[in-house]
Amino acid sequence: MRVLAVETSTLAGGVALLEDDHLVAEYVLDVSVTHSERLLAAVDRVLADARWRASQLTGLAVAVGPGSFTGLRIAVSTVKGLALALGLPVAAVPTLDAMAAGVPWAALPVCPVIDARKGEVFASLYRWDGGAMRREWADVALPPEALARRLEAPTLLIGPGAGLVDSVHARRLPPPSRVPSPAIVGALGAGRLRRGQTVSGAALAPVYLRPSEAELKRGVLAHA
Repeated sequence: MRVLAVETSTLAGGVALLEDDHLVAEYVLDVSVTHSERLLAAVDRVLADARWRASQLTGLAVAVGPGSFTGLRIAVSTVKGLALALGLPVAAVPTLDAMAAGVPWAALPVCPVIDARKGEVFASLYRWDGGAMRREWADVALPPEALARRLEAPTLLIGPGAGLVDSVHARRLPPPSRVPSPAIVGALGAGRLRRGQTVSGAALAPVYLRPSEAELKRGVLAHA
């Protein structure tokens, strides 16, 4: 199985190629250049470097959120186009699941956190059950102070929003470990593809948790 994975939930977006359980290539760039400017170029680059043709792919995986509205929209649109053009199945991977899966060695509960802007964070809580990270909360969007109050015991906070949460129970990784990994999105996606847990390109949609700025403005205008 050859899988192309895409992750653009935060500013640090990227792509990865996996063949069965082997990571072939991963490209991550954490700069202010927009995903729309670099995503397709990154896909072309990893395919070229791996000497793969797009026609040799057997599936696609994409992090569907929560996260940046713009980043998720670009990733989903890109993967939709590839899925329809190549006739490939898609695995939709929750972003926070992928972040938690990056620390399977954690003895503490794991709380992935993404800065949601407007004074909020996106978060969830997981525990390792010996075989996988088990989700304990549904994804939430809430102020960092509210998340801090929900932490009842020492908890490993990971992700680009971890530093926003001030709690005596917070334990953190060093900064280079804080961005979501396209490779892990690919690994989780490959598992979903093998189990037949896929969506079509046409049905693929991001998970926002709350209305986008454009939707809020439309709502205000509708009631003006």
